[in-house]
Amino acid sequence: MNLQLIAVAGFALAALAYLALAALLALRRSGTAPGRLLTVAVALQAGWAAAVAAALAGLLTAFALDCAEALRSFSWIAFIAVLPRVATSGINPERKVERSTIMTIALAAVLALLTAGAGVFQLGPTVRFGTGTLLAVLGLVVLEQVYRSADAAGRWALKFLAIGLTAMFGFDLVMYSNALLFAALDPDWFVARGYANALVAPLVAVAAVRNRKWKLDISVSRHVVFHSAALVAVGCYLLTMSLGGYWLRYVGGEWGQIAATLLIFAALLALLVIVVSGRARAHLRVLVAKHFFNYRYDYRERWLALTRSLAGSNGHPGRNGVPRNGGESTDLVARAIAGLGELVESPGGAIWLREGASYRYAGGRNHKGSQASLALGDPLVAYLQRTGWVLDLREFASDPGGYEGLELPAELAADPQAWLIVPLALEDELLGFVLLQRSLAPVVIDWEVRDVLKAAGAQVCSYLGLRRAIERLVEAQQFETFNRMSAFVVHDLKNLVTQLGLITRNAERHKDNPEFQADMLATVENVRERMQALLLQLRDGTRPFEKPVPIRLVPLLEQVITSKHGMQPVPELELAGDLTEVAVIGHQQRLVRALGHLLQNALEATPGEGRVVLRAALENGTVVIEVRDNGCGMSEDFIRNQLFRAFESTKEQGMGIGTFESREYIRELGGALEVSSREGIGTTFVVRLPQVGSGEAAE
Repeated sequence: MNLQLIAVAGFALAALAYLALAALLALRRSGTAPGRLLTVAVALQAGWAAAVAAALAGLLTAFALDCAEALRSFSWIAFIAVLPRVATSGINPERKVERSTIMTIALAAVLALLTAGAGVFQLGPTVRFGTGTLLAVLGLVVLEQVYRSADAAGRWALKFLAIGLTAMFGFDLVMYSNALLFAALDPDWFVARGYANALVAPLVAVAAVRNRKWKLDISVSRHVVFHSAALVAVGCYLLTMSLGGYWLRYVGGEWGQIAATLLIFAALLALLVIVVSGRARAHLRVLVAKHFFNYRYDYRERWLALTRSLAGSNGHPGRNGVPRNGGESTDLVARAIAGLGELVESPGGAIWLREGASYRYAGGRNHKGSQASLALGDPLVAYLQRTGWVLDLREFASDPGGYEGLELPAELAADPQAWLIVPLALEDELLGFVLLQRSLAPVVIDWEVRDVLKAAGAQVCSYLGLRRAIERLVEAQQFETFNRMSAFVVHDLKNLVTQLGLITRNAERHKDNPEFQADMLATVENVRERMQALLLQLRDGTRPFEKPVPIRLVPLLEQVITSKHGMQPVPELELAGDLTEVAVIGHQQRLVRALGHLLQNALEATPGEGRVVLRAALENGTVVIEVRDNGCGMSEDFIRNQLFRAFESTKEQGMGIGTFESREYIRELGGALEVSSREGIGTTFVVRLPQVGSGEAAE
């Protein structure tokens, strides 16, 4: 069997497959535009396959075959290009056709006409194969654009259609580019083409089943068009370089192969340089925004990108190369400059923020210009405060009179890279302003750019204002912590002063008493130790760094009693049972201070002939410590509303924080503090602490 017969069989098989598919689509009678367009494309595909088979059998002219080839490629490209518009037509019938869709269809029509007329006008095989290559490239680009812009559901619906058409156009691209290189079709590729297209038919059928109504939520974003335009440009560039290499090899004789190789190497090297160039990408983005869309910006995408940049999320670099986390570049100032600069292709800039009576340089990105501070009364500050206008320094240089006689700071006016000044206004306050450097590509500053920069500036300002508020809140909390710590320390100092005052009052009467002297020395030593602890606390913070440890209960209570020597009435210690091995968790000095404060309150509330008892017991694994007195007592209202409220006291020299501090520390240890009292009868404080193993408990 010869190749011609095999080729005829392959194209005939493809014709039958697509004819059957077209019949099924026609019988379904889809009322939607995508359904009708698909039916037309499948029918033309069947007609093309039949025309190729007939031409191979000598039943059709070359011109008819070229026309069939042109219609087949054009119908598929037009069907794919119109899908985004048709998909949303049911939602918004007044939606205008995107300019990019019209340009795509027009380009496909021009290439199709060249394909059909190549033989008639004797344009030669190079034109014929070149237009076939370009149609294949265009088909792949449009297909990639539609598939990329679809959401998850849309991609599921388009998946098999995308696979099939990618395979079909990819086959054509390889075949025609090879033919373009060698000025003749490869017979093996041509014979396989019919079978390859026949294999695509089932995939198109599955796509048709998945899209009975073709309700696809598809829109073409600027991001997609940018990549598609870049792909088209790269494809055209490589095609041109390939033709140049072929021409050099054809006319160059012995040195032609070397010249062609060097040309292709240089072309690829130049392409690599262009691809990594920020300036080239900036020019392409500006070109796409100007010529493919009615509005310059995709506002949703820009707003989300700016928010992500300011939040420093994902850890990936932005378009201008600023990392979103890690390193010094994560500073909010640098991210703000990058986010604003990205809107106008600016590579860097600087920010001035208000500090006191001036606006000071807060940071920059790629900034080498002025860092001078501006006073509140500076003309530039007053102008930005009054107008909120984005200042274009190039426009200002050409027409200073248009800015109400504004005078710029000398250093700023002399900076050759200074371009735009964007105010950062928070309500009626000018928080600062951003100076952006000249853009990488020419950008016209019209009303749309100014509005975008003002909106983005407001977003940046809100983030900077939030950061300033957080810094002030942290500073206020630090002062509050210090003040609270100081209050606790002063309270403890007051108690120590009271003990020393009691010793000095009794010294004249009992200075010759050995027992008094021993008590006095013990009290002074205790005061010294506690004052040293307070000094450490004042230096290191409100709480010690040491972790709580097991503390033996009996020595702890004896130390509490000892700390109140010399006070009247003399406190008593009662132990319910054998508690020598019982321990609690805590910090030795803080527990002594907390229990000591409760004991001192009881002593101060009880007359000299009264009784104050410090009692301890063990109940079901819980250590219960009671401080009982028969003093003046407290009312229910006082206990409920004042006793544990900080900075409220009934004593003339009281601080009002001792009982509050004791309760908070006991709670911190996992315990509880309870109180019961009756006026004229007495008060009982009950401290409950969890028992722990004595082990290596502190004495």
